[in-house]
Amino acid sequence: MREDVQSLDIRDVTANWVNAEVLGRQIDERIKALADLSRTPLFFGRLDYLHAPGAERAEGARGESFYIGRRHVHDASGDPMVIDWRAPVSQPFYRASRKAPMDVALRRRFGYTGGDLTAYEDEHLSDPAEAAATSKLLQQEIERPRVGPMRDIVATIQPEQDEIVRSGLGGTVCVQGGPGTGKTAVGLHRVAYLLYAHRDRLARTGTLVIGPNASFLHYIEQVLPALGELEVRQATVDDLVAHVEVRGTDGAAAAVVKGDARMAEVLRRAVRAHVTPPAEPVVVVRGSRRWRVPAYELADIVRELLDRDIRYGAAREALPQRIAHAVLVQMERSGEAPDDRVQDAVARNPAVKAAVKAIWPPVDPAKLVLRLLSDAEFLARHAEGVLTEEEQETIRWAKPARSVRSARWSAADAVLIDEATDLVRRTHSLGHVVLDEAQDLSPMQYRAVGRRCTTGSATVLGDLAQGTTPWATRSWQEALSHLGKPEAVVEELTAGFRVPTDVIAYASRLLPHIAPGLTPVASVRENPGFFEVRDTSSTGASSTGEVVAACGELLAHEGSVGLIAADARVPALSAALAEAGLAYLAPGEETTLATRLTLVPASLAKGLEYDYVVLDEPGAVVSGEPDGRTGLRRLYVALTRAVSGLIVTHADALPAQLTE
Repeated sequence: MREDVQSLDIRDVTANWVNAEVLGRQIDERIKALADLSRTPLFFGRLDYLHAPGAERAEGARGESFYIGRRHVHDASGDPMVIDWRAPVSQPFYRASRKAPMDVALRRRFGYTGGDLTAYEDEHLSDPAEAAATSKLLQQEIERPRVGPMRDIVATIQPEQDEIVRSGLGGTVCVQGGPGTGKTAVGLHRVAYLLYAHRDRLARTGTLVIGPNASFLHYIEQVLPALGELEVRQATVDDLVAHVEVRGTDGAAAAVVKGDARMAEVLRRAVRAHVTPPAEPVVVVRGSRRWRVPAYELADIVRELLDRDIRYGAAREALPQRIAHAVLVQMERSGEAPDDRVQDAVARNPAVKAAVKAIWPPVDPAKLVLRLLSDAEFLARHAEGVLTEEEQETIRWAKPARSVRSARWSAADAVLIDEATDLVRRTHSLGHVVLDEAQDLSPMQYRAVGRRCTTGSATVLGDLAQGTTPWATRSWQEALSHLGKPEAVVEELTAGFRVPTDVIAYASRLLPHIAPGLTPVASVRENPGFFEVRDTSSTGASSTGEVVAACGELLAHEGSVGLIAADARVPALSAALAEAGLAYLAPGEETTLATRLTLVPASLAKGLEYDYVVLDEPGAVVSGEPDGRTGLRRLYVALTRAVSGLIVTHADALPAQLTE
């Protein structure tokens, strides 16, 4: 298939060089999409139907077999050899069961080792004599060691996951899922499915995946390309609102107020306050005639534009045309017959331009936010009845900046500028947005994301128990309201495929303290995993030495190893690893067979996974956060990054919530 595309000759099939350039780029993208993936098979399953799908089920009619894979593959004649996992005919591979066989006689799973077919396993779904059994190949694929970036899960999608993946483009879906339930993979595969089912529409409107940080995006960046989808943009919220350079930081109290949805009303008031009611008429001179629009008529025009509550910039562009229209009405009454060209000329008249500048001056969003944070009187005027005096004092800069460029903007300030920018001019909306680790966003950040999908849909992924910011959302209903998608369907994934049983049971001791209403994750893995808590206070060895020894012990196993520690302890552990001669990577750097150890600050652990984890000093992870609840949530995240085994080392006392 790739060679067929490479052999295409487009020299005589395009009308001009522009078309040739566009077509050439499309062909290049198609070639990239058809690239071979080493050690990745083209198919992983087979379905034998009792009857041909779509055909009448006449007695004696023969069924049909289909191989299911990551990509559609056809032969030289164009006949399908492998069916794309997203096609309707593939759906029973994920949904069919003995209770509802969906006309499937046989479901076959294939097992691979290094790209070589090494096993297969059959389920005769329509045979009542065959007993139900757990798929060994499915279990092995789920528990396969993880080295390198995140991989697709097309061979292991479960029925409840498939239902979310194949939900329609028109609706927004929120997925609440505990550690290891596959919510990130479900979100990415939903994007792949939507691109398959609505390719033309999404090609026009665009798709976007939003992650919590660059390390996380690097970890997931190969999933969609492996499924042949190369056009999906990935970004963080900070990337979306990068109107200014972020060089400063806020304290927790200031960040909470700046992230509060009430700031949107403060900004709206501040923007609209630039409009000045007209006090003088506008006199337009054309030739020997003078046309006068009185102040009261100008005031009516301004009031109408304000009442429509359209964006400030759009109203400013409409104002000269409205004034020009008022002049044209006078012209017509005097017997003239002006047309649109006359109206445009009047709108460009110097007197009209001067009036517009005085009544509806341009607004620079960054300068507006700069003034709000610097000018106590300006902030008080527009925050009256919205923010308390104490809250105003909390967000106001102690030392005002002299200019937009010299200001030490924080990440929360950039979100405020993005809100102000949208009040002035509309933000471009995409066809679909995936928002991962959504529980950590502030209301203002939700609004920033929502602006990118006002005319499209969204997939929201997160876990309320893993909210580790002071402004973490308290409920999905509240978050979805700020996102502008209050009608979204909330789905909950409770089956854990990644975290071993003993590990998730230990971490779940924290749930009553961090998210009392959530259902604990139930691990469906047959392998309980390796789990040990080591008190190093009485060993006589240094705490860092014990940690290094634990890392060496786990590196004897196949797969990746993550050493997770409180941010403040990372430098000491880095020095200890170097002294011991253990090479390690930073989060986001791709593990290899030669270097499988990653040193992970607890603040960056969210969304990552490793075959084995050493967790250093849980108490330090908790105390490293501004409050106890956030610290326990950070610890919950750190405890649930392991796929096969976890060693917890501590010289100091464990948090009491883990020993209850």
